[in-house]
Amino acid sequence: MQNTNIMSKKLELKIVTPEKLILQEMVDQVTLPTTVGELTILPDHIPLIASITSGDIVAVKDNESIPMAVSGGFLEVKNVDGLTQVAILADFAEHVVDITDEEINKAKAKAEELRKLALDKGTVDYEHFAAELERSLTRVKIADKWKSKKYRK
Repeated sequence: MQNTNIMSKKLELKIVTPEKLILQEMVDQVTLPTTVGELTILPDHIPLIASITSGDIVAVKDNESIPMAVSGGFLEVKNVDGLTQVAILADFAEHVVDITDEEINKAKAKAEELRKLALDKGTVDYEHFAAELERSLTRVKIADKWKSKKYRK
């Protein structure tokens, strides 16, 4: 009887970028890339603050994966009145379903353009272009990774 209570427990996940709210819902777990490795957060996780790196965030709700591409940011896990709250403040985040083939081709072209511009460090803002390049490459990598997998649309 105790196990079903643990299995039915959820955590509140909120993913925000400077532009908009990407996702806010109750999920079973979330796995994400941090600067010290991949991390999975389950209900009743200890409080935590960590830096996020580029990769995919995968929330799981009712045995369905909800994948998103992410690039940079921070993670905060806290427990409020018995509810585990996970807040992700991302530099960039996007649902995989929103990354169309057209978007992938644009991201590949942009990545190639940015790579060429980044080589000329004297005339461009290198950090800005490096961040843009990372974002474009992440979109392509995560879209390719999830192309043949089953996930919630």
